[in-house]
Amino acid sequence: MKILFVQLLVIFVAVGCKNEKQVNQELEDVETITEVVVDSIIEEVESVKTTKQIKAELKSKGFKIFDYVDETTQDTILMQQYFMAFLKAGPIRGQNEEESAELQEQHLAHLSKMYELGYADISGPFGDDGEIRGVTIYNVPTLKMADSLANADPMVKAGRLKIEIHPWWAAKGFQLR
Repeated sequence: MKILFVQLLVIFVAVGCKNEKQVNQELEDVETITEVVVDSIIEEVESVKTTKQIKAELKSKGFKIFDYVDETTQDTILMQQYFMAFLKAGPIRGQNEEESAELQEQHLAHLSKMYELGYADISGPFGDDGEIRGVTIYNVPTLKMADSLANADPMVKAGRLKIEIHPWWAAKGFQLR
């Protein structure tokens, strides 16, 4: 619809112009823009995976999944098992300010790497000063893999944090609001 509107607008503008060369150039520009937009739309549609494809891909990678039917909407929702790692205060918390700052930098770099590699979907600290310091949700197929990645955190290696991991189910593709 937008493409048609843009084409009509350019044609009306072109008709109002007296310079035939300018009109022809504007029409060529419209055709070029139309081709680019159509190609972009086709590419986007072709890249969208079906639920069946997503399920097959997840199963092939070893993820646990199941379908859930929402009683209200009757929509079928794909559920996936993730792993929630609670980062708890560790036994060694006596690092000086400089060591703590360096560990924090390494910790954040580790979490960023986990996110960039697709292993962690969300991570963050809690807002109080309790025993549980933060959480990371790992998007990996096994508890063993989540545990290995969480324990590779420099804060955990230094004993400043320790890990407690639990399997957690969530709707695939849903976002925080």
